[in-house]
Amino acid sequence: MRTITHATAQVQLASWRPAIWKSHPLAGRPRRLRNIIQQRLTHTHIHSGSVAGKRAGRGWVLAAVSAGTLAVGAFAFSDDIKHAYAAALRSGRVLTTLALCINDYRVTLNHQSEDKNEAATLLKQCHKRCAERTLRALEENGSIFIKLGQHLSSLNYLLPLEWTTTFIPLQDRCPVSSIESIEQMFQKDTGRSTTDMFLTFETSPIGAASLAQVHRATLKDTGQEVAVKLQHPALEEWVPLDLALTRFTFSALKRFFPEYDLEWLSQELEVSLPQELDFTQEGKNAMRAKEYFSHVNEPALVIPGVIWSQKRILVMEYLTGHRPDDLEYLDSNAIDRDEVSAALSRIFNEMIFGKDAPLHCDPHGGNIAIKKNPYRRNPNFDIILYDHGLYRDIPENLRRSYAKLWLALIDADEAKMRKYAYEVAGINDEQFPLFASAITGRDYKVIAKSVATPRTTAEKEEISQALGEGVLTQLVQLLGQVPRIMLLILKTNDLTRSLDEGLQTKLGPMRTFLILARYCSRTVFEEQMEIIGQGGGLLRPGNWLRLLGAWMSYARIELKLSLYESYLSLRRRFGGV
Repeated sequence: MRTITHATAQVQLASWRPAIWKSHPLAGRPRRLRNIIQQRLTHTHIHSGSVAGKRAGRGWVLAAVSAGTLAVGAFAFSDDIKHAYAAALRSGRVLTTLALCINDYRVTLNHQSEDKNEAATLLKQCHKRCAERTLRALEENGSIFIKLGQHLSSLNYLLPLEWTTTFIPLQDRCPVSSIESIEQMFQKDTGRSTTDMFLTFETSPIGAASLAQVHRATLKDTGQEVAVKLQHPALEEWVPLDLALTRFTFSALKRFFPEYDLEWLSQELEVSLPQELDFTQEGKNAMRAKEYFSHVNEPALVIPGVIWSQKRILVMEYLTGHRPDDLEYLDSNAIDRDEVSAALSRIFNEMIFGKDAPLHCDPHGGNIAIKKNPYRRNPNFDIILYDHGLYRDIPENLRRSYAKLWLALIDADEAKMRKYAYEVAGINDEQFPLFASAITGRDYKVIAKSVATPRTTAEKEEISQALGEGVLTQLVQLLGQVPRIMLLILKTNDLTRSLDEGLQTKLGPMRTFLILARYCSRTVFEEQMEIIGQGGGLLRPGNWLRLLGAWMSYARIELKLSLYESYLSLRRRFGGV
């Protein structure tokens, strides 16, 4: 980190320069240094006994002073030089990789081949080469490039398989900052050392992510065990440059391949990253979510309490568990995977459809832990939710239209699907089949029948094949026009769907869709009650019919879910599940 800038050094040197010294060979040196040098010159003159001795002594001292001055200057500016050199390397990696990939794609796409299989094979090989090339650049640069790569690896509905699978290793290759740099940052930000504030502080992190790492510690004041989340110190230096490089990369891709516009990815990163890097805001998000769910009947959810926070440091209650895809842990502790799936579905549907609910926009497996709770039978586990840096609030009108869209999808009512798709994202009739597939992760032919059926291997292959046949370009253009909040909702949908599939539940998606329907119908019912209240209440005869219709729609979903829950309970009791 640079401690002395070039401009600062110039100002300091100027302040050391009295007028009477302007023409002196030692002009520009500090007063104390001048005095020492003068003493050395006088000492040399007295004891040399000759002019030659005086000149030789003065020459030696001036040479030494000059060499020392150069050494001090080099030391003062070495951080600036190192930073500039490192910045050039980082930029060079990105720009070189970008140029090579663009050229590779242009050559491949311009290759004339009458054999479609040969053309497809060549394109897949190009995808793989460019993905591996990009992976090396992301790993070497680190910083936010790791986070960008992690995000890209989850876009399997948008990017070719060769890209997403190549980036998967980034999920487990997060950087770890040295304990020396962590201690230095802690001292700088708090004015105290870790030994001043903590009775114990484990030097090896218990977890590391692209933006931060977590250390286990014990508070000195209370003896409470805590988790200390510390931002990687290098991020402060490189984030502005890395964001600019990311912006340039996607702009260049758009310039050379206009039909493949991914600029919205870099735009979203520029909005969300500063929020994720502010741990004070993360602490507020966590406490807001904790307060909101304290009034919701969801006993399984646990959010670690926040002890205190600063921009780059967050001290939280220490809570730990196992990843939701650790099936061996779940099974060995008699934790029902289907109950975990149902609890996750309730939690995130509450965040999306609950009135004034905060939405956690990064619910991947690394931010969720499952822990056995021996003091409660139903459920017999806790779901610990971490990393509250990226939150959004869904506007009420969007939340209500989104609920109606899902009810139409569940009921396979195509006319209503199209109507509400336009309300939530401006989707026209031509774009609708693709949007419906993006929002559900299902083939449109399946959606038209029943979205609640399990996904087959054949369906997944058909979707993958369709993406390779030109649908991908349409999808990129489609996602570029939808509201940014919808992109985050879609991301949350994808991540929670991935969590559910990772649990390998026995019951399939039927139960989670019924839970989704319950929250959607509740949202619509609340809207109808609000309209009735604004329209004169139940004193107006017409409002009775509106109330009856809203209640029957809500009761129908509740009855379906209740009957299904009873059926599951009976199956468990008699060993069917």
